[in-house]
Amino acid sequence: MTRAAAARSGARASTEAAAGPGGGARAAAGPAARVDAVDWHGVAAGLDADGCALTSALLTPAECGRIAALYEDEGLFRTTVDMARHRFGSGRYRYFGHDLPAPVAELRAALYPRLLPVAREWAARLGRPAPWPDDLGTWIEQCHAAGQAKSAQILLRYESGDWNALHRDVFGDLVFPLQVVIGLDVHGADYTGGEFLLVEQRPRAQSRGTVTVLPQGHGLVFTTRDRPVRSARGWSAAPVRHGVSTVHSGLRRALGLVFHDA
Repeated sequence: MTRAAAARSGARASTEAAAGPGGGARAAAGPAARVDAVDWHGVAAGLDADGCALTSALLTPAECGRIAALYEDEGLFRTTVDMARHRFGSGRYRYFGHDLPAPVAELRAALYPRLLPVAREWAARLGRPAPWPDDLGTWIEQCHAAGQAKSAQILLRYESGDWNALHRDVFGDLVFPLQVVIGLDVHGADYTGGEFLLVEQRPRAQSRGTVTVLPQGHGLVFTTRDRPVRSARGWSAAPVRHGVSTVHSGLRRALGLVFHDA
């Protein structure tokens, strides 16, 4: 078996293992059912420890392919960003309009209530307001009322030599503290390099970096702006930035889900 074939086989095995017994039936049930099957206690623990945490498979390889192919349908997107032009790095991404494709809308709606307990707990630790209602639609209406009316859901596309500078996706005063990126290609087979980078500025200490390979179809939940960390004086807010390392070969595509509008 070639290295590429082995990588694809490993990705399929990972997706099936994440589904568990009866994985085929669970896959047929759709993305929302797979969101429900994630070990959310484990994700919350990973977020507390590292500021990011992988989920089990949320999309099948076939679904990943269909979502990645949406990039070619310009009518689905409100704008395209050339990262080099803006000195964001190198590569391109497209922001969806509000009329999201069904699997993207389903994933976003299913993930929000699962992330909400962590968001509220973090706000409590930092003594901040927790303005997020139980319903995602109500929260997005609040964003629009505050002047944040642009969809922030994105498809990212990196080719060989592309990369993403460290940044934070904060588009206004109303911010949800967590977001999710889902890998749409197989690392080691479809592309090499292109690891997800997260850098945290620790209170009164040097920064800490975390590197994560995105398995195809799996989500990485990560910190949007900052997160609570323990310090000698209780809880402190540690600023966090994220980016993507240089893609060495192939094509790396990903779906980004943000829970506030721009």
